[in-house]
Amino acid sequence: MTYHNQVTKTISLEQYGIKNATVRYQLDPKELHNITIEKKQGVETSTGALAVNTGEFTGRSPQDRFIVKDEVTHDKVWWGPINIPFDPDNFDKLYDKVVNYLSNKEVFVRDSYACSDKDYKLNIRVITEFPWSNQFAYNMFLRPSEKELEHFQPEWTVINAPGFMADPKEDGTRQHNFAILNFSKKIALIGGTGYTGEIKKGIFSALNFILPVYKNTLPMHCSANVGKDGDTAIFFGLSGTGKTTLSTDPNRSLIGDDEHGWTKENTIFNFEGGCYAKVINLSADHEPEIYNAIKPGAILENVILDSNGQVDFADTSITQNTRVSYPIDHIENIQKPSMGKNPKNIFFLTADAFGVLPPISKLTPSQAAYHFISGYTAKVAGTEAGVIEPQPSFSACFGAPFMPLHPTEYADMLSKKMKEAGVNVWLVNTGWTGGPYGVGTRMKLQYTRAMIHAVLNGDLGLYTYDKYHIHSVFGVAQPRECPGVPTRVLSPRATWNNDDAYYKTAFKLTNAFRENFKKYEAYASEEIRRGGPQRYAF
Repeated sequence: MTYHNQVTKTISLEQYGIKNATVRYQLDPKELHNITIEKKQGVETSTGALAVNTGEFTGRSPQDRFIVKDEVTHDKVWWGPINIPFDPDNFDKLYDKVVNYLSNKEVFVRDSYACSDKDYKLNIRVITEFPWSNQFAYNMFLRPSEKELEHFQPEWTVINAPGFMADPKEDGTRQHNFAILNFSKKIALIGGTGYTGEIKKGIFSALNFILPVYKNTLPMHCSANVGKDGDTAIFFGLSGTGKTTLSTDPNRSLIGDDEHGWTKENTIFNFEGGCYAKVINLSADHEPEIYNAIKPGAILENVILDSNGQVDFADTSITQNTRVSYPIDHIENIQKPSMGKNPKNIFFLTADAFGVLPPISKLTPSQAAYHFISGYTAKVAGTEAGVIEPQPSFSACFGAPFMPLHPTEYADMLSKKMKEAGVNVWLVNTGWTGGPYGVGTRMKLQYTRAMIHAVLNGDLGLYTYDKYHIHSVFGVAQPRECPGVPTRVLSPRATWNNDDAYYKTAFKLTNAFRENFKKYEAYASEEIRRGGPQRYAF
């Protein structure tokens, strides 16, 4: 890829309270890569990528994510275990501690922006303690030209200090790590954790408040691509459901793999300038685009290397959440700029470890809103301590940890936009078939790809009773036939060979859906409530 030349401009951080720092401004990725290796904070892999270990935290820490509760957020944020309030005075005191910690140190500063649609552009300044954290910001945010940098004015600031440890008794945090959003001061303050995902998710969370409240635009935790005819497809899904894999399609141009906005003008735009993909069990055969993106400029996190610098993608001894970040132009087939129009199909991806949901089904508008609010997937044994059998997992809007507003506000916006655009919504189970986890098998990727392609090519056709079957428990419409997929696979009940066990498990899952939805019922419309599974008892 082509790197920007090093910018000769120098800046002061005195305005942030960071004093006497050695400021390394806007270094290109190669320099940051080399500095990381020189400081023994990372190593180079056999493909030329940088490999780092993020330390104690190898994933986000949702219980340590806070939002300052003040006049801007007090009446708008949905406060609770996801959006935890933080006292403004405590924020100011903690901020002073962090900037004092960064004073007299070498720090790395990057100016960048989010939102590829210029009408929604958000200028960001990222100040980091570590060089590889700054390279991550280069990869993941959009990169201004040198001309744009001449008069760059940051609107939001991210301050990232992994080496600073908070004192919970003094600072009002839960433990020594924290990620705090302050909407009045437009600051994301991160400390005590080296996990880079906190940087991008901090800005994503900010946009999830800014766009719907001030811009009448729906923020989405989704990937998106566009076909040769200009039709845009959107893929919602939690980690491990195939969002990045399925949207990276050699026959379609990638808009982005994780975070997008849907404007009132019916345009889809990427928030980011890069991709942040899981690499557990990554292979060139199954995910060639991602595999080939791991080259100079990419950053691998928490992977195991052999003595020759080759990565063992199956080794999860550090974490199952092994990751790679890379600029989006490491993928060959991308949309330029990262925008699309004419959204035609939305896919809700779920890895159903109970094996009862159809591999693909068409949703009505009310079902789409219900499943969007629910955000269902499942945990399987081994993914978390204490998980010994499949457990349902719900994350509202397929991204609850990043959603400051009540989920029904996002769901109402989605429903309105779906109706205005005439979008079809599909529920896709990338999880288990032929039985639950431990009995059945994971849905073959080739089958899921074939179903996605059949939708995008129009091969599944319009809904008619002779072509679709209404699922007797969940009420969704499952196709009877699909090119490239054995007919038997399309019916989850048929793959079990045990109707009694299938229905018992199906109703067990419906009970979990209903129990989860109780906290939203008072806010949801009757139309949305009707979209849930049918209330039969077994």
